[in-house]
Amino acid sequence: QVQLVESGGGLVQAGGSLRLSCTASGRTYTSSAMGWFRQAPGKEREFVSAIRWSGGSTYYANSVKGRFTISRDNAKNTVYLQMNNLKPEDTAVYYCAEQGRIGSISYAYNSDPGKYGYWGQGTQVTVSS
Repeated sequence: QVQLVESGGGLVQAGGSLRLSCTASGRTYTSSAMGWFRQAPGKEREFVSAIRWSGGSTYYANSVKGRFTISRDNAKNTVYLQMNNLKPEDTAVYYCAEQGRIGSISYAYNSDPGKYGYWGQGTQVTVSS
């Protein structure tokens, strides 16, 4: 059973930065991937970014490309999401998720929340204008 623990959310002014962390325990698939999704009030959960544990391929939503950077530390089973130049529209609860399976390298696969079998509890990110 994979368990995910997130940290790093908070309140920041527009233009500021935050770094989210997500540590996985019980992970067994080295060819799996971890992603970040977010959900704002009244909106559906949306894909933010993902990274494959093996090879390190990365994926970004257009809305965060150039501002957010995802990285991983395989030895620590931890994925980071560095968020720079934050905007009020980035305000949401951010969830990390683990696929828990051998997957695909395509953007469509790794951005699909249905491909992720394990989810963290979420961490609030609030960006004030």
